[in-house]
Amino acid sequence: MIMLPKSQLIQAVSRAVSRGTPASSVLPDVTPPLKVVVEPPPKKLTNYSLALSTPNSAITSSCSIAGVSQVRWAHTDLKVPDFSNYRRDQTKSSSANAVESDGIRKMTSYLLVGAGAVAATYTAKAVVRGIVGNLSPAADVVALAKVEVKLSDIPEGRSMKMKWRGKPLFIRHRTDEEIEAEAQVDISTLRHPETDLDRAKNPKFLILIGVCTHLGCVPIADAGDFGGYYCPCHGSHYDGSGRIRKGPAPFNLEVPPYEFLDENVVVVG
Repeated sequence: MIMLPKSQLIQAVSRAVSRGTPASSVLPDVTPPLKVVVEPPPKKLTNYSLALSTPNSAITSSCSIAGVSQVRWAHTDLKVPDFSNYRRDQTKSSSANAVESDGIRKMTSYLLVGAGAVAATYTAKAVVRGIVGNLSPAADVVALAKVEVKLSDIPEGRSMKMKWRGKPLFIRHRTDEEIEAEAQVDISTLRHPETDLDRAKNPKFLILIGVCTHLGCVPIADAGDFGGYYCPCHGSHYDGSGRIRKGPAPFNLEVPPYEFLDENVVVVG
């Protein structure tokens, strides 16, 4: 019987010799465990994958006699701010009477509203005055709205022509014969019936606007078939009272508003 030391025996067992040639080391028979790789679940990025994650059964609930069916999550240690930084001095105290300080606390609001109302009033006034000023006639037109005429400067039987509101104004100092002739005219024969007294407040002075009522031409004084006014544009004839007697004009010459300040001064307008 061959006796070998333990160390040599272990070495001989762990090595294999084939045909007298030493071989490489023999691997152990125990297989090392493999590392399992678990893939992460795919991300749900489509409507289909999201739909698969929704519950597909009815929602149910259950309870038991010994089980707890309610859970209270309320608590009473909630800290409510007192808003002292935003409160006025009159209302910081909880025992103060708010009615007594009501007027003082509203004074600021009253002042702001009052100041805003005053500013809005002045602004509206300026806007309205600007609009009315644009719609009003010019200053030169307003200045000529009234014309004062000294009648003593017009000789008897003569006419004076001037401009009033951009229109020609005729003032004639009539003779007694002209006044009598116009007063005897039968108004039933006139196209536009008016008496001479209706057209002349003072029979001695006839005041007319020198614009033909046909198409707006300026008639010629002391002309025509009736010794009054004649329109050279289309042949309208007016008498000594400015009434249409012949031609295409439909109406008499217009009489402007006027008043006598005295016997020798008249204001037209």
